[in-house]
Amino acid sequence: FGRIRGRALDDDTWDEIEEALLLADVGLPTARRILDAVRVRAREVGAADADTAIGLVREEVVALLADTETDRELRVVPGEPNVWMFVGVNGVGKTTTIGKLAAQQGREGRRLVLAAADTFRAAAADQLALWAERTGARIVRGQEGADPGSIVFDAMAAAGGRSADLVLVDTAGRLHTKLNLMEELSKLRRIVDRTEGACKEVILVIDASTGQNGLVQARQFTEAVEVTGIALTKLDGTAKGGIVLAIRSELGIPVKVV
Repeated sequence: FGRIRGRALDDDTWDEIEEALLLADVGLPTARRILDAVRVRAREVGAADADTAIGLVREEVVALLADTETDRELRVVPGEPNVWMFVGVNGVGKTTTIGKLAAQQGREGRRLVLAAADTFRAAAADQLALWAERTGARIVRGQEGADPGSIVFDAMAAAGGRSADLVLVDTAGRLHTKLNLMEELSKLRRIVDRTEGACKEVILVIDASTGQNGLVQARQFTEAVEVTGIALTKLDGTAKGGIVLAIRSELGIPVKVV
């Protein structure tokens, strides 16, 4: 928005505000929804300059993300089995996200089990094992190429045996267009669901620079495993990240982790 600051609020300025939203990967439907609301507010307050309109855009974005009816907390219920599954395409940062959250949850005094259900990527379990060592968590892993379902099953059993508070499940990255791999993910969810109420979160990890394909990913993963929240990674490496507004607006899925 820097280049339009101080300008009069005319048609060209409105066009550039819309362009800025689109360049940030907000997407056309959501950008127009935001701008329609901002135009109404601008008329109500008699806005005559771009700076006022930009402030109204920010307020609208905050309101969209701060919907009080949506639970943005990561759920852990004391005294119950708690499982968080992490899903997403290849390379978005699922394992690193798990490591950071394991550190956070460990500092809060919770006993953790990490399930290395990514048996496809070379050294994925070794990477998760390093995070387990750093955070004091127990890791459940298998051989490379092992059945991910058996690892999730064993992790659930291990959590019950040591009265763990939380199981974090790392899954292999997969393209949302590969139906057989999405069905495998659904199977993992069903294994967790054998313990009623255990699956507290299914977190879709999205690279902030993904663009509008992130919306397609969110739809497909939600259909397969009922995504409860988004973890937005690599936001420090992009001026974009607007896709999260489209996901929130069009699918109603909250951002739970950045």
